[in-house]
Amino acid sequence: MKVIKPLIIIFCLLFAVIILTIVEFYFIKLPSVDITTRLLLTGILTFNTLALLTLMFFVGKNLFRLCSERQHRILGYKFRTKLMAIFVILTLIPSAFLFIAASGLATNYINRIFSPQIKEPFKKSVELARAFYDVERERVLKIAKLEAQKTASYRELKQIYGNSLLVTHYSSLPTNATDTIKDAFNGKEGTEIISKENEDVIRAAVPNHLKGGVVVVEFLLPRTFSEKTEKIQTLYEDYLKLESFKEPLRLNYTLILGFLTLLIVFTGLWVSLKISQGITIPIQSLAMATEKVASGDLNVQVNVKSEDEVGLLINSFNQMVNQLKESKNSLEHAYMESYRRRLYLENILENINSGVIFLDNTGSILTINRSACSILNISQEEVIGRNYKEFISSLHSEDLSSMVKDIEGREIHGIKREVKININGKMLTLIVYISGIRESFTSRSLGMLVVFDDITDIIQAQKVITWQEIARRLAHEIKNPLTPIKLSTERLIKKWQQKDHDFDDVFKKSTNTIIREVESLKRLVDVFSRYGRMPELTKAPTNLTELIDDAASLYKGFKDLRINVVIQDKIPIVNIDPEQIKRVLINIIDNAIKAMDNTGAIDIYVRIDENRIIIDIADTGPGISNEEKEKLFIPYFSKRKDGTGLGLAIAHKIISDHGGKILVRDNNPKGSIFTVEIPIA
Repeated sequence: MKVIKPLIIIFCLLFAVIILTIVEFYFIKLPSVDITTRLLLTGILTFNTLALLTLMFFVGKNLFRLCSERQHRILGYKFRTKLMAIFVILTLIPSAFLFIAASGLATNYINRIFSPQIKEPFKKSVELARAFYDVERERVLKIAKLEAQKTASYRELKQIYGNSLLVTHYSSLPTNATDTIKDAFNGKEGTEIISKENEDVIRAAVPNHLKGGVVVVEFLLPRTFSEKTEKIQTLYEDYLKLESFKEPLRLNYTLILGFLTLLIVFTGLWVSLKISQGITIPIQSLAMATEKVASGDLNVQVNVKSEDEVGLLINSFNQMVNQLKESKNSLEHAYMESYRRRLYLENILENINSGVIFLDNTGSILTINRSACSILNISQEEVIGRNYKEFISSLHSEDLSSMVKDIEGREIHGIKREVKININGKMLTLIVYISGIRESFTSRSLGMLVVFDDITDIIQAQKVITWQEIARRLAHEIKNPLTPIKLSTERLIKKWQQKDHDFDDVFKKSTNTIIREVESLKRLVDVFSRYGRMPELTKAPTNLTELIDDAASLYKGFKDLRINVVIQDKIPIVNIDPEQIKRVLINIIDNAIKAMDNTGAIDIYVRIDENRIIIDIADTGPGISNEEKEKLFIPYFSKRKDGTGLGLAIAHKIISDHGGKILVRDNNPKGSIFTVEIPIA
């Protein structure tokens, strides 16, 4: 099938050439045109026809391809069709006008060249030359007759015509006689023209009936006259020959102009097809590559070379595909890494002892781990998808409800509280940490993370340890007054048994000692009772700035003591027990003043750090050793002899009940800094 189509096309082209050749022969078939001219004109027409048909073949091939693409809806056919139509219109309109104008001008010029006004002068000139020769021949013949009849003498004729006239008498036939002379000897007169190298000779021969023989008269014409006559004849013959080319020339001019017009049109068509191919082929490659990219194949590359904007588009596409490939590889790597981390995180969440709950932005529970279910004695199916308010209400915990109420509608970075919760009649103590989760780059909120631990057993163990330490210290403190009591009692008994004369003095001293030590034991028991009976917190919205100013103003009467308070602007109202917090501040400031022996400086700085209020109380005292820092908040630990060791322990408990912390560190260059952290929510 692929071989048959080209053969059919070639046969059609040959048939068209033969038809056009026959038409050309028909139009130039004139008697005055020789076969060489016909072959030349036919060859020119055939060459033009072949060139036109060759161009038509390539154009037709591209048009056939365009029609095939149109039928199969191949990308770019619409653009190529529009571009081809635009080029054809842009070339056809001026080419058609040019063809009409040029063919009209050519026809007009040809008609003017071969018009009767041009031909008639040539014709009359030739007829004039012929008439002149005919007149001269008659004149020479008449002269010959007169000479034969002796009507005029030779001398008279010589005087009239000069040396141009020659008269010769032949009595017999001369050698090399012409046919005219031979006819004259046969009794027949006649004339002839003989062309020589330098002149033309008009000869007349008549029989001489008087003397016998033949009279030959020759008249010599100048060479210039004969040359001009010959030139007129040649020009006339050339004109007649050219006139025979009138119709062939008009036909060939028309064909050539038509060929040029079609050549321009088909060239424009061919150029439009080539330009469109130069645009659509890269676009088709881009489209195919785009389909492959859309199907997930990112190994595709468009290898069409172009230096124009299309080439820039192709290079940009290849760069985009490479970037997509790199991005895909990065995403796959990131996905695998994320998947690995997710598995790792899920494994951690399922195996850690802390309970973890994750909420979305709507408050629905998305994730709860096994430890959380175990601590709360619930199953994951009961919790996942529920709203946090329903879940909290089912736990019946006032502490947890109060904590959630405090943070609702606020941006939470992190809050930590100790709450009590009743699970199936069992009271548990949980340490709960709530933090908002945000994206790293956009800081968009993803939800909220709740982490909690059951510290019931830890608190119980801490209480046991604390009471053990208290018991040990209490025993130590009780032992100290019991020793002098015992020694005083033994001394009284000894003096009484020996009946010593100073028994009265000893009795008085011993009883005073016993009474003093008993009072000491009573004070110790009272302090211990107060620590064990600390009142419950009574929280209320409090202006912390005023509270700190009130606490600091109590010590402004000291002569050698300077207290400086620096409070950050816009400290919010906090929900605290103002009396208990004030008690903590007074205890810390009082300890600092005693450590400095009432001389020095105390600086109080108040600032906001995320969702906490930080209170730094710095003194310029001797400082606290690292060993003492570890025991500072243990009950009954004191550096002073007259100290009970319960002040900082009570302060630590008050701050812990508020969900905060109290810390101590060294001041620079000397002294200590006590830091109290109180949550805002």
